[in-house]
Amino acid sequence: MADEWFGSYSGLKFERRDNGVLWITINRPESYNATDAELHLGLSRIWRDIDDDDETRVVVITGEGKAFSAGGDLDWINSFVGDPKQLQRVMREAGDVVHNMLQCSKVIISAINGVAVGAGLAIALMADISLMAEEAKITDGHVRMGVAAGDHAVICWPLLCGLAKAKYYLLTADFIDGVEADRIGLVSKAVPGSDLLGEAQKVADKLATGSQQATRLTKRALNLWMHQAAPAFDASMAFEILGFMGPDAAEGVAALREKREPNFE
Repeated sequence: MADEWFGSYSGLKFERRDNGVLWITINRPESYNATDAELHLGLSRIWRDIDDDDETRVVVITGEGKAFSAGGDLDWINSFVGDPKQLQRVMREAGDVVHNMLQCSKVIISAINGVAVGAGLAIALMADISLMAEEAKITDGHVRMGVAAGDHAVICWPLLCGLAKAKYYLLTADFIDGVEADRIGLVSKAVPGSDLLGEAQKVADKLATGSQQATRLTKRALNLWMHQAAPAFDASMAFEILGFMGPDAAEGVAALREKREPNFE
């Protein structure tokens, strides 16, 4: 059951399991677990609390219902398009999602049970181990909205799947299913959807019952590769925010809301 340590996070459910495994479920199923302002803030801060929580050894994060997270809630996105003050806050939180996941000493496992887009995809792929249902689909999706890819992609996609594949999928915003994501190395492993949560629990138990010092220091060392890409990541976030100040973002959001192709002039 969730306890008071994590009770203040809107849109997230917590469950403590044996061996110090903490399950987090993104819990806005009515909107396919899209991130609104409160959830985005929570996902930027929760990793610091987890790092300080002595009862937690390993984290598994997944989505409630059919989706992992369908990206940013369109009403929320529409509220900050063209608003410099709100965009500064959004950029800070987006950076904190990435940097706090990297700095969290506990191993984070994502169980990508359904569609993952944008901010939700950042959580899925910044996890130390990403397990994905073969039938699930992911896309960064930023260029479809008329802004640069900035949530996470620049810091990790070239390392995970290589620059050629990263450029192709980030520039086209094509969807990728679990089989293809596994094949190109974008996720750690793809399994049938019916096996996903069981596989996540098995991996979490294995890590939680092993040497915590060894796993945490290995994570810390491996993440130095991503830290080297931090300047490029910071630039990508700035470019994304610049896009939200222009007309393409307004047209991109309108097209998504109206379920039509955008008309970028």
